[in-house]
Amino acid sequence: MADSQKRILAIHAHPDDVEIQCAGTLALLRQRGHHINYMAMTPGDCGSAELGPLAIAETRRAEARAAADLLGVEYECLEFRDLAICFDNPSRQRVTEALRRVRPDIVLTAPPVDYMPDHEITSRLVRDACFNAAVPNYDTRQPNPAACLEKIPHLYYVDPVEGTDWYGNAVEPSFIVDTSSVFDLKRDMLACHASQRDWLRRQHGMDEYLDSMERWSRQRGSQIAAEHGEGYRQHLGHPHPQDNLLLSLLG
Repeated sequence: MADSQKRILAIHAHPDDVEIQCAGTLALLRQRGHHINYMAMTPGDCGSAELGPLAIAETRRAEARAAADLLGVEYECLEFRDLAICFDNPSRQRVTEALRRVRPDIVLTAPPVDYMPDHEITSRLVRDACFNAAVPNYDTRQPNPAACLEKIPHLYYVDPVEGTDWYGNAVEPSFIVDTSSVFDLKRDMLACHASQRDWLRRQHGMDEYLDSMERWSRQRGSQIAAEHGEGYRQHLGHPHPQDNLLLSLLG
């Protein structure tokens, strides 16, 4: 890989979370020749009222792979389980090992505050993994462990769902990426997740899966006078990198 090319890891809780919140940014980075890894923590095993956990998980893995194929990247599931992602050391070890294998320069993940615990715990695990992956004496206790990272990767949080915290207060991004030129691809990727649309129609009373994503994309875009946009906040706590590498790669 050329020195100018970077490795980007997008890791969120469930199949389709990446498509909703950051697929446009990934498409732009892919166009610029950067290497993309796409991971979900769970296979979406609770996302059906008709199919059992094993059957719906297999369906949703296939949908996620189809979406990743549209982007031209590989999909991987870390095989946690819906509503059972725990913040404990075995979980930190698994996520840290994933980062050490991928060796990302940039990590995009769930926001610290969101509407459900799977998202929030994913955020905490990934944040810890970014730090732990660069600590040589942190043992992941995984088979065939990868080498320690040379440095902490740049860490960014995507928007919470509908851009609000638990109390309905707006969570404003630090910056917004103009994704207008790749929105059609983002929409096509999300459309691969047909079973999730069926689940949300039943469980949440929402039968506008694609349209709700598009409305939010347009809302963020309007904040920068663009048709579509995706918002981010960078983790800048000590000792994380302070320069905005993501924004610089996107120009």
